[in-house]
Amino acid sequence: MPAIRSRRVVTPEGVRPATIHFGDRIERIEPYDATGTDYGDLVIMPGLVDSHVHVNEPGRTSWEGFETATRAAAAGGITTIVDMPLNSIPATTTRAALEAKVRELQGKCRVDVALWGGVVPGNTAELGPMLEAGARGFKCFLIDSGVEEFAPVNESQLREAARELAKLNVPLLVHAELPGPIISAAGRIVGTDPADYRSYLDSRPREAEDEAVELLLRVCRDTGVQIHVVHLSSANALETIRRARQSNLPLSAETTPHYLHLEAERIGHGRNEFKCAPPIREHENRERLWRGLRNGLIDIVVSDHSPCTPELKRGHFHSAWGGIASLQFVLPIVWTEARDRGFGFDDLAAWMSEGPARLAGLETKGSIVAGHDADFVIWSPEQTFTVKEPIIEHRHKVTPYRGETLAGVVHETWLGGERAFAHGAHEGHARGRWVR
Repeated sequence: MPAIRSRRVVTPEGVRPATIHFGDRIERIEPYDATGTDYGDLVIMPGLVDSHVHVNEPGRTSWEGFETATRAAAAGGITTIVDMPLNSIPATTTRAALEAKVRELQGKCRVDVALWGGVVPGNTAELGPMLEAGARGFKCFLIDSGVEEFAPVNESQLREAARELAKLNVPLLVHAELPGPIISAAGRIVGTDPADYRSYLDSRPREAEDEAVELLLRVCRDTGVQIHVVHLSSANALETIRRARQSNLPLSAETTPHYLHLEAERIGHGRNEFKCAPPIREHENRERLWRGLRNGLIDIVVSDHSPCTPELKRGHFHSAWGGIASLQFVLPIVWTEARDRGFGFDDLAAWMSEGPARLAGLETKGSIVAGHDADFVIWSPEQTFTVKEPIIEHRHKVTPYRGETLAGVVHETWLGGERAFAHGAHEGHARGRWVR
């Protein structure tokens, strides 16, 4: 039976010297000794779980696809992704569409893949069948999603879906922006330079998020459904989440590397690769999000990897596609910021392995404990590297992180007890499986 050891193994009990014995699953964890391969001071962490990835296949595979997305994931120490239901054609809003996506991913994946289903107007009857077919939960938009295949829901439709998902006991993930404040802001940006990031930022005011999260708190209280706010950008909404926690309501939130690392004040004229929705906000807002992580109000950090073709990023901030490609670099982006704020490897594991696995109901993922999948990332937190085009595994090289020097170099990624990536190269065939 294989064994690996390090003086820095991240377990639920803390970071300690240990030896891990495993087959396809972890057999046992013992004290650090002379058994197996010694990784010295490299950190052995549970493989990351990214529960917010837009793979876009089928239908928009020219934007990404399972082959390239999972190559990027493995290179970044991510061993499981959960694919979002929109940007593929058909969108994953019916059982038939989910089954079509499962057929597409077979034989292409370098890491394990799970699937979210989607909530759109009129598909409540499809939610149960999608769950039976393997969906882990469901996502909806409260505002235009940007693609015609995935329409937003109004409050009545949101509540209808919430009641159904409360019965099914699965989470409802919500893009939390309401259209009202954005419509009101439109008049204030008339005549501004559309290539100026400030113009775009002003067009998506914090109030759109803040009011949406307040609505979700009410729906959560009224229906009992587990609601998860995806890609939280506005730190103002943390107070609403605090009130939910105080009332023991199942309302949670995630944020992303771009909101934790980037800031509006440093986005240059016409730099459309920085555009996303909700937008990257100011330095002060970023620091408050970090405090939200410290205080436990934000549970999860995930990529919201939303790539597109270079052509769709052309134009100006109001016309370019909104989405950031970062799947491969989530770990070093977050670590570069976290290390200077006194966070440790156990915090990373909680935010980026345990938390996303728990949200998606992936019971054998996210922790180095006996019985869990032998999924590991082995990395050096002291080494740095610069993001350059030749190392980017995403289908397209459009990312705001090009040229950035980041801390944290992934040496190896292990999936199900076998090495999938080592020292800059993929190993073996595409062994990733669909986790239904």
